[in-house]
Amino acid sequence: MKPRLLTCFACLCVLALAAGCEVGPSFRTPLADLPPSWQGAARSAAAAAAAAPAADASSDSIDDAWWTVFRDPVLERLEQRVVAENLDVQSANLRLKESRLQARIIGAGLWPTLNANASYEREKASQQGLLSLFGGSGSGQDPAPGTEASGAAGGGAGGAPASAAASLSAPLNLWQYGFDASWELDLWGGARRALEAANASARASQEDLRTTLLEEMAEVARDYLTLRGVQAQRAVVEATIAADRDTALITGQRASAGLTPHQDVASAEAELDSVASQLPMLGQQQAQLVNALSLLLGAPPDSLGEELATPQSYQPTPPSVPLGIPSELARRRPDIRSAEAKLQVATAQIGVAAAELYPSITLNGSFGMQALQLSNLGSWSARQYSFGPGLTLPLFEGGRLRGTVELRKVEQQEAAIAYQKTVLQAWHEVANALIAYDTEQERLHRLTRAVNDNGEVLSVALERYRSGIDPYLNVLTAQRTLLQYQLEAAQSLTTVESNLVQLYKALGGGWASAMPEAPAANQ
Repeated sequence: MKPRLLTCFACLCVLALAAGCEVGPSFRTPLADLPPSWQGAARSAAAAAAAAPAADASSDSIDDAWWTVFRDPVLERLEQRVVAENLDVQSANLRLKESRLQARIIGAGLWPTLNANASYEREKASQQGLLSLFGGSGSGQDPAPGTEASGAAGGGAGGAPASAAASLSAPLNLWQYGFDASWELDLWGGARRALEAANASARASQEDLRTTLLEEMAEVARDYLTLRGVQAQRAVVEATIAADRDTALITGQRASAGLTPHQDVASAEAELDSVASQLPMLGQQQAQLVNALSLLLGAPPDSLGEELATPQSYQPTPPSVPLGIPSELARRRPDIRSAEAKLQVATAQIGVAAAELYPSITLNGSFGMQALQLSNLGSWSARQYSFGPGLTLPLFEGGRLRGTVELRKVEQQEAAIAYQKTVLQAWHEVANALIAYDTEQERLHRLTRAVNDNGEVLSVALERYRSGIDPYLNVLTAQRTLLQYQLEAAQSLTTVESNLVQLYKALGGGWASAMPEAPAANQ
């Protein structure tokens, strides 16, 4: 009993070591706080306080459904379709499933493998093979009935071996079934590090999916707002055409009365044709934007034409955006979270490579039943088994193992730099988006004032032309200037809204409602 107790104690010690030892560095979440000198931090805090003074000051949340600030039901419907219909999102979703299944496969390495087997064989040994060493007849024919008995009775020198050879060469049936098991003990934590890397890779795939979703939602919003901007420009051109027709009619009446030269009539008609020539180009842009939105939603060309044909009235854009706490930017942006997960993958891979430097122990065992007669297969005396550990110790690999460890360390350093770059790029994107949003709003404000002022100039010029005080050239100049500023104002409004979309994208908003945190915790 003492050897058995000693063996059990040794097994318990091995299992304890397997449960508690992990080589390689442990992952620690890197810091991603904004630098105190970043001017955008103060601006963001001020904007958040101005936009939501009643909100909790410690809250870092922004409006997840940020597209609702445009108060456009069509845009809201399009954004709701992105998750299910965008092909890039579907592909990213499949990659996430692949990574989770890969983690499941790698996690199976922590557990023993158990297999059942059963077989039946009809066997006959060759008399010209190893059995010939027993002194068989060498004729190659099965012995006739009674030959074995006579050979044994003769008592010749070769009688007994010949009888044994003849008996072994007779055809026989072999029935067997049983189980075999194998378990490689994770003494050094290599398998656990591999599972850690696989789970981190699955988290990175989930964040990549969220990044794709955020990008596609932002692209849908940009294309849609650009489409509405083109429709607004087209409305300006059509209104200008109607006004130019009235002006051309007045010019023709004055020319018929001899109050103005016929050259003014030709100038009015030329201006009308010049303005109308912009309609085909705007129509082309509108059709291309509709096709772009159709592609983003996985639909055929022009499938959204009827839904998007009616222009929507524009609502004033919000003057400020609730940015939340700038230091929590890393928690909101999925690309930063993905870079962090990839850094954990690289860190865990060091432990996987380091575990290869140490001995590995595999516990093997098998148990089964074997008999020449099917009726004897259930007898306890038909049992056979084997148990025992196997040890593998790396002695010489030509530097491969240590070179792999050093390679994994360099890859971890590269992943750390990639994480730092992702965080730094996020800060720059937020800063640039804030600057673009603020400056374009100021430009839009000045263009709006210019439109109002030039509208008054055109009214005065028309009145003075009707009175015969000023020439038609003043009216023509005022018309062209007003049209220019109206088109620029419409384009500027589109740019303001696109910059707002870019700002929300830079802040990492728009994915939490469709893909919340809860599923990520159950990988």
